[in-house]
Amino acid sequence: MEYHSLWQKYKTNNDLEAKNCLIEKYIELVKVIAGRLCTTYGSNIEYDDLVSYGIFGLLDAIEKFDINKQVKFQTYAQIRIKGAIIDQLRNLDWVPRSIRQKSKLVEEAYNKLENKLGRNATDVEVATELNLSLDELYSILQQINSFNIVSLEEKLYDGNITDCLRTHESSPEDLVCNNEMHHLLQYNIDRLPERERQVISLYYYSEVTYKEIGEVLGISESRVSQLHSKAISRLKSKIIQL
Repeated sequence: MEYHSLWQKYKTNNDLEAKNCLIEKYIELVKVIAGRLCTTYGSNIEYDDLVSYGIFGLLDAIEKFDINKQVKFQTYAQIRIKGAIIDQLRNLDWVPRSIRQKSKLVEEAYNKLENKLGRNATDVEVATELNLSLDELYSILQQINSFNIVSLEEKLYDGNITDCLRTHESSPEDLVCNNEMHHLLQYNIDRLPERERQVISLYYYSEVTYKEIGEVLGISESRVSQLHSKAISRLKSKIIQL
């Protein structure tokens, strides 16, 4: 394990100097996660604030990490850090009510149309359902992008899906429930339109920015944002109510 002696000193002797050294060693992880999230929430909240929220997650991760389990600390800490940031954003209630309402309307439109049609709804069909022009729909998708991401992640973190799968701290009943949610999410991601699936894969699995995704797919950042928002709206319509 990386920094094994520091971990031994802290966990065995509650050595505060060792703990402080671990914080210094892993603070860069907080900055990386905060920087990536800032590309999504940057117009609503400052990077330094995201870092400060993430530090609470790092401290929690260091406190709760079990050095005897076969789990890399960086993997465990990323979950705690991101979870702490998401929790704080939720507590701040930073999203205007109008954005929440628009997000709900778009989500309901996808849910209604895709249940009725038995396939992915097109942009034209969603716009028609909402009595909007395509330009108006795309504008709304841009506006609700950040909130959609946070609200989906809240659902996943509330269920402790990733956490329990990685740390095995939950009860057997929780693991079954969370595994079902994980498989449901993967099932619906696999059935997204190709471009939306590519955006989700690149953003969440390859962990690249909107700008980098745009370069890979040959489209603008705003188009990446629209595709991302559509994908999340579809996923929320199938998952968030569970």
